[in-house]
Amino acid sequence: MTRDVTKTAEKTPAETPETTTGGRVYRPLTDIVETDEGVTLMLEMPGVAPDDVDVTLEKRVLTIRGKVRPTSPEKLRLAHAEYGEGDFERSFTLSDDFDPEKIGAEVSHGVLTVTLPRAAEARPKKIAVKAS
Repeated sequence: MTRDVTKTAEKTPAETPETTTGGRVYRPLTDIVETDEGVTLMLEMPGVAPDDVDVTLEKRVLTIRGKVRPTSPEKLRLAHAEYGEGDFERSFTLSDDFDPEKIGAEVSHGVLTVTLPRAAEARPKKIAVKAS
């Protein structure tokens, strides 16, 4: 008995929910780096152009959406697919420590980097110790 090892595991609807337009929505893999100055999010969003990224902040919920434009080579018929195309969406609930006016986002090589600077009053303060 031989197995076809090229097939990918089917995902359940909970793992790849569908939109009202019938396309899939993926949760992008995210690295989170925290420093005294703030937090940086790095989200993998392959195939998303800078114009197709939407970052919103509403009531402390940061929502990131990326739209993928379908790619289908002309005059070719797909025989096998291992990479599923779909849009990306992920939300984060932020504390009041961040300055919403200074949040920045940049896309480069399929990675969206979102910087969340801490508000000045939320940054740790170094207290000098004097000798007596």
